[in-house]
Amino acid sequence: MERSGRKQGYKILVVDDEDHIRRILKFQLEKHQYRVVEAENGEIALELVRREAPDLVILDLMMPKLDGFETCMRIRKNFQTAQIPIIMLTAKSELPDKIKGLQDGANDYLTKPYSNEELLLRVRNVLEWSLKQKEANPLTGLPGNRAIEKELQRRIENKEPFAFLYLDIDNFKPYNDHYGYQRGDEAILFLADIVTESVNSLGGANDFVGHIGGDDFVVITSPARAEFISRHIIDEFDKGSLILLNEEDIRRGYMEMRNRLGEIRRMPLMSLTVALVMDEETKLKHYAQVNDLASELKRYGKGLSGSDVVRERRKAGEPAQNIEK
Repeated sequence: MERSGRKQGYKILVVDDEDHIRRILKFQLEKHQYRVVEAENGEIALELVRREAPDLVILDLMMPKLDGFETCMRIRKNFQTAQIPIIMLTAKSELPDKIKGLQDGANDYLTKPYSNEELLLRVRNVLEWSLKQKEANPLTGLPGNRAIEKELQRRIENKEPFAFLYLDIDNFKPYNDHYGYQRGDEAILFLADIVTESVNSLGGANDFVGHIGGDDFVVITSPARAEFISRHIIDEFDKGSLILLNEEDIRRGYMEMRNRLGEIRRMPLMSLTVALVMDEETKLKHYAQVNDLASELKRYGKGLSGSDVVRERRKAGEPAQNIEK
């Protein structure tokens, strides 16, 4: 179920041994369209966490049998529940208790007595943080596919002119096979740094960087900045990627790899293709159209030698695809 931006989709487990506290929290949260599940102690909470898979746990610190510290640690130790965010709820305000709770895996603290506004703000912030973490690419920490699709669709629906840059490393698989997966990850992180630094220095406040996966990245920016950012990324990649190569491969200008038949093959060094889709007059209707255009441009660009930008400009009266090198 798609939950982004819809509070009624979020399920919150409230754990407190005091019935009136649970009733108050339930009333306050349900009033703002959150779904609430209740547990009166830590043992029941652990069972409900596994069975109900809540989006957030609000966990009282002082409870009989299994206190909040131990309950929090057990939630974190189970691989099925380890990523569920936790807000600790306590009447204590002493720093050592807060530090211990955070060390045990809590994401935030709410100290009794609290205001309704503070409760709702902390719940919203933790849920938004958790959603972004789930959508992020695990290697780079950049927004992943779901976040990319949402950002594209938002701009399309708001009729915002935009440029979509699809970046892909050419000859990455041979490099990965030749140098190993660790060096391959280093190449991906190297490109991620170049892309983010380029957008931070040359882009605007509303620009977006995402990581589709592997060696594929995207940038969403304004049409006016797109070409400059694309060329800057390519220049930085071409200059800096030499540090990822052995001196012998740099001197030869290619990699030598042995195939399954034992034959030596020459493979080109890495380069970078940027597929650039412009929607200056807001003619596109769905993010899938952008993906289709970018994928076709990428295939064309990867057939060229060296790093380059290939683009499609969407303007009134022109063909649907106008590929430029």
